[in-house]
Amino acid sequence: MLDWSKISTVLLDMDGTILDLHFDNHFWLHHLPQRYSELHDLSLIDAKASLMSHYEKVAGTIDWYCLDYWSEQTQLSITDLKREIQHLIQLRTDAHDFLVALKASGRDIVLVTNAHPDSLSLKIERTSLDKYFDTLYSTHEFGVTKESQLLWQRLQEKHGFELESTLFVDDSLVILDSAKKYGIGHLLAVANPDSKQAENVFKEYPSITDYRVLLAEINNSTPNN
Repeated sequence: MLDWSKISTVLLDMDGTILDLHFDNHFWLHHLPQRYSELHDLSLIDAKASLMSHYEKVAGTIDWYCLDYWSEQTQLSITDLKREIQHLIQLRTDAHDFLVALKASGRDIVLVTNAHPDSLSLKIERTSLDKYFDTLYSTHEFGVTKESQLLWQRLQEKHGFELESTLFVDDSLVILDSAKKYGIGHLLAVANPDSKQAENVFKEYPSITDYRVLLAEINNSTPNN
């Protein structure tokens, strides 16, 4: 699936890739609509319809991932609401062993998430995921998301990775396409980002549902560069 001898940098998405996406899906599709309906005296159906329409308008932009934006738009503290269900924040069941193996292999392990810094902080607080990474980036630092070619340009300028020896792992087809367009040499899709939902099908990229099938290759390989 992957030639690990040619991979020296690993860029990893967070939600759905390292963390179970169930928390985020439950928050945006159920918990926020419930609280929004209560505050604005709307039926839950109307609250969901209003929010879903708004989600679609800003999908893929920095606003979609911005907690400050949604706090302003909904008149609710998004961070406080996330804390109400923070018990749902957890690592994927296969993530720990995978990340430990990557770290032990000597590769440069980098988190690249579209999540707002406050969301990233909460998830670090709950899971200590920062211990697995050499560097962590929220794309808010760069002012654009992974859907944009400008993000990859700014990230490469700051971090200095080589395209041909970099692996990028994500659960979003749109974002994987963006990374491919920029020239990232190795790409891997996560087909089961949410433990409570069915697997996705990726025809365009190699995909995985359990990182542990990669452990032997990672442990037995050394980057050539």
